[in-house]
Amino acid sequence: MQNIIDRILTDTMLHQGVPVLTYTIHYPNFTTTCSQASATYVNNYYNYQAKQKEDYCRNVLYQQAVEQAMYASDHQFPFNSYEFLSVYTITYNENCVTSLFTDQYTYLGGAHGDTVRDSQTWDFETGNQLKLSDYFPNSKTFTEFIISEINKQITGRENANPSTYFEDFPSLVRGNFSIESFYVTPDGIVIYYQQYDIAPFSTGIPEFFFPFKNCSPIE
Repeated sequence: MQNIIDRILTDTMLHQGVPVLTYTIHYPNFTTTCSQASATYVNNYYNYQAKQKEDYCRNVLYQQAVEQAMYASDHQFPFNSYEFLSVYTITYNENCVTSLFTDQYTYLGGAHGDTVRDSQTWDFETGNQLKLSDYFPNSKTFTEFIISEINKQITGRENANPSTYFEDFPSLVRGNFSIESFYVTPDGIVIYYQQYDIAPFSTGIPEFFFPFKNCSPIE
């Protein structure tokens, strides 16, 4: 079992006394009854990721925000402060396995911001990440099964709420499928796509649930 402490990097950065960028980066720190060496490895992974994000905010986004603020001031335009927010969600934490996803939201002053998701499922006995194939042990072509099931789920959603997915979703589902875009819940696996991959912005991040009982299609 893993215990999780929420750690945060945050700052509001100013230019000539005006806030131009606020960032908040949440990241987990683990202790475990399984393997402390594994916990150290996982913690170093998230420490590094958080530091990389902070460096990006301070050295890239801040400069972009300053340039935009100066341009807005010179042309008497309103300026909306930039925002960067990274928040993780623990979706499974039992025995020596923990699964989570992180949504990274970036707002650059426009009509709306964009969110990018990534996820990891950790085996704290070994310190390794579990793979999607680990949950489909009886199928060599499990990705074809997943894609077929996702298309069925989308068809049902489209029948209930038309235009929530792009018209050419079957080709987009296949073309944008990522074997790393999944997380685990107590009841099954969730496969997700990024914003705009297969649906309009209004649909958000599309998710597709696979109960554990359906995760071993036998060939």
